[in-house]
Amino acid sequence: MTKPATRKRYWNEPELGWWERIYALEVARGLWITGSVLFSNLGKWMRGKKGALTTYYPEERRADYSPNNRGRHVLTQRPNGEVQCVSCNMCATVCPAYCIEILAKADFDDRAHPKSPDRFEIDYSRCIFCGFCVEACPEDAIRMVQDVPELPNFDRSTMVGTVDLLKLWHPLTNPRKRYPATPLPPETRP
Repeated sequence: MTKPATRKRYWNEPELGWWERIYALEVARGLWITGSVLFSNLGKWMRGKKGALTTYYPEERRADYSPNNRGRHVLTQRPNGEVQCVSCNMCATVCPAYCIEILAKADFDDRAHPKSPDRFEIDYSRCIFCGFCVEACPEDAIRMVQDVPELPNFDRSTMVGTVDLLKLWHPLTNPRKRYPATPLPPETRP
């Protein structure tokens, strides 16, 4: 009498070969690799040589830090000190992590900038630093600078970048899109 074929529990269940079934050999191989690195670095440390690479952040910066790192956001400023942002919400719309919130306020006296942000916040605990917001901004109001001071944090409530932080931590006053100066009202002209 023939035995019935064993049926898989799942349709894509992998079949282990004889080498995978002897898992103790794989465990021993993993321990060998880990132990060799450990004792190699320990031997270098005992002889006074540099073993494992340790960087003392933020005083030191890694030498192999990518030059393509986008870093942290900064809002550019107009010559009068106001932010270049016109609250168009393009950056918040294109953000895949939904971490940008903008609340607009109206300023009808300024014809070049009728809207400006009353609240501009970036939640760094959700941000993935993709740079889509920089590419989407039609006003060159938001950029990313490679320097990232005090970004790692233990408290999520302090990881929200407000207008003041984004404007003042690394001030940029050279927007690529320039507007004409706001004309003076007729009663103040000389």
